[in-house]
Amino acid sequence: MQEYKRLLGYIVHYWRNAVIGVLLNLLGTFFSLFSFMMTIPFLKILFDQKTPVTEPVPFELNADAIQHNFNYLVSQLIETRGAEVALMWVSLIVIGLVLLKNSFNYLGNFAIVPLINGVIRDIRNKIYRKILRLPVAYYSEEKRGDILLKATGDVQEVANTMLRPLRKAIKAPIQIIIYVTALFVMSYKLTFFVLILLPLSGYGISVVGKNLKKASIKGQNKLGELLSMLEETIFGLRIIKAFNAESRVNRNFEKGNNKYTRIMNKILRKRVLAHPFSEFLSITVIVIIMWYGGIQVLNGGGSTLSPEAFITYLVIFSQIIQPSKVLSNFYYNMKKGMASFQRIETVLHAHETIQEKADARPLDTFRETIIYDNVTFRYKTDNVLSGVNLNIDKGQTVAIVGQSGAGKSTLVNLLPRFYDVNEGQIRIDGVALEDLKVKDLRAQIGLVSQESILFNDTVFNNIAFGRDEATMEEVEQAARVANAHAFIQELADGYQTNIGDQGNKLSGGQKQRLSIARAILKNPPILILDEATSSLDTESEKLVQDALYRLMHNRTSIIIAHRLSTVREADKIVVLHQGSIWETGNHDQLIQKDGIYKKLHEMQMFS
Repeated sequence: MQEYKRLLGYIVHYWRNAVIGVLLNLLGTFFSLFSFMMTIPFLKILFDQKTPVTEPVPFELNADAIQHNFNYLVSQLIETRGAEVALMWVSLIVIGLVLLKNSFNYLGNFAIVPLINGVIRDIRNKIYRKILRLPVAYYSEEKRGDILLKATGDVQEVANTMLRPLRKAIKAPIQIIIYVTALFVMSYKLTFFVLILLPLSGYGISVVGKNLKKASIKGQNKLGELLSMLEETIFGLRIIKAFNAESRVNRNFEKGNNKYTRIMNKILRKRVLAHPFSEFLSITVIVIIMWYGGIQVLNGGGSTLSPEAFITYLVIFSQIIQPSKVLSNFYYNMKKGMASFQRIETVLHAHETIQEKADARPLDTFRETIIYDNVTFRYKTDNVLSGVNLNIDKGQTVAIVGQSGAGKSTLVNLLPRFYDVNEGQIRIDGVALEDLKVKDLRAQIGLVSQESILFNDTVFNNIAFGRDEATMEEVEQAARVANAHAFIQELADGYQTNIGDQGNKLSGGQKQRLSIARAILKNPPILILDEATSSLDTESEKLVQDALYRLMHNRTSIIIAHRLSTVREADKIVVLHQGSIWETGNHDQLIQKDGIYKKLHEMQMFS
């Protein structure tokens, strides 16, 4: 029930559109009712041989009085103008009423459209903002394919099954209420009998769709797994081919796809049952009403309905069938759509572990020292870092070295608050990171990672990323410092060249130099280099290393490196082992200690 309330929370923002849509559909339904009320009695008088009605009766809210006065007007028209002219006027009136009905129905749908598309837009915007706010740790635990499906496929499913059908679902109860009210006016006894039958048919429909929501959640979860497999396949296609693993990954995908197909078969079989089952129940109800009402008309039975009025009654009742089907189909679709909405909610209500305090302090620049004070961190249960103590003074170049899995990347990822420490504290200029504004903190830090993270955009926009006000001169200067200007000029459109998805139109060295240019343009006082040259060839490494030296000039730099030759000149080298700092010093001091660093150094020298 809470999910329905939260979905309604999106809709209430567009209450004006909803009110206008309801009022216009209300008018459309009234004109529809009038067209049905007029057509059958009018034509019955025109083609029957009964004596014309010569006197009207006082207006009363019952079928006999309304029918009598309708008949009187038509009789007067026939008497004064003739049957052919009367038939023409009746036909024109019916056409006019139908035109008004359809016009108001169209305007009602016209008013509802901004509501439907606005809610879809708001959900998409909200889930995207949430994706940006969620911590990096969230994406380490969740499957990226499933997250993508929730942000796209599930939003589209909610749109297709719940929001777009809302146009008809809003109109349907209006039609049912007005038509049922008219039936009460015509014969309250027969209508009470009808109202006993309708809930029974509604219960039958609800039984069929009872388990649709549960099956839909399973289906969407399985589809999320398939998307994750597909994403992994595209990303790792070279490895798959190199290891001749095509048949293996294909078997895994087909196995998952077959399971998804079986789930969808169950869902679709239940959905396609909705139409024939509801139609069967509707026709059954109509036949019972025809039988019961017909007996009353034939035998008198105290019924207030004449044969002509009973025909009109049946015509009006038949108009309840379509909106009833709309509501029953909407009920089925709501079950499936709500399953997708629940999956969206798992993202929207995911816990944001990186919280900013209400009284967080601004940080305009870095002035003195970064301190890791007895820092302990774990992703789940086992500690990745244990009791780390480290001081980094302004202007220092500090290298973090150690074996794979020692916690090097984790150590630096704590500084921009990609994660929060479990124990201890990290302070900048004496202020704990948790007490600083997150945006101000990250503005002081530049990051160049091993994997160049670029966007499917132009060279200019990738370098100027995060600097909306950057000029061409500034971007070009940053590219020159990063040794990137020369190759950029050789591209087809220079700085306006699109570099493709993840920069795949460029070489590894070119991508890394763009990443460095981006960091140079940001001009941060603190710089993190996470194995920035480890995946490059010798020539590219030389160009990138030269650019890095320029970038590091007059900055506080934290370098993660596997190649110890790149950190010989660091002011301080920190050796991490099993999540703890084992050695600290410069290159010469650590060689003299004859510890872990010396062993790593000798292994690389003779490898």
